[in-house]
Amino acid sequence: MINQDHFSRLNQYRSMWVLVFFDLPTETRKDRKAAILFRKNLLDDGFSMFQFSIYLRFCASRENAAVHIKRTKSRLPKQGKVCIMQITDKQFGMIELFHGQKETVPETPSQQLELF
Repeated sequence: MINQDHFSRLNQYRSMWVLVFFDLPTETRKDRKAAILFRKNLLDDGFSMFQFSIYLRFCASRENAAVHIKRTKSRLPKQGKVCIMQITDKQFGMIELFHGQKETVPETPSQQLELF
């Protein structure tokens, strides 16, 4: 019989968070349009804004994370810097988040229905 605590712990190492960091130029109208489209594509793909140029998405598995990473890579703007990082749910759970000097609790991910 599988211990439920063991299954939960294993799931924390299997489920992933995908973080997208970006610094995109906005000097010209064309640059702004590309930056807006990149951000819109992230939102349409289920990412949420964590900070101004940091978006994140919870993925139930490494395979699911790979799908969203591939999709993000296919929509990269021609200019600017983009970084994609993935971490386990366990690692994300150890984040220390502050607003000013006051520590806050990270928001839990919204439940997302995924159809395969």
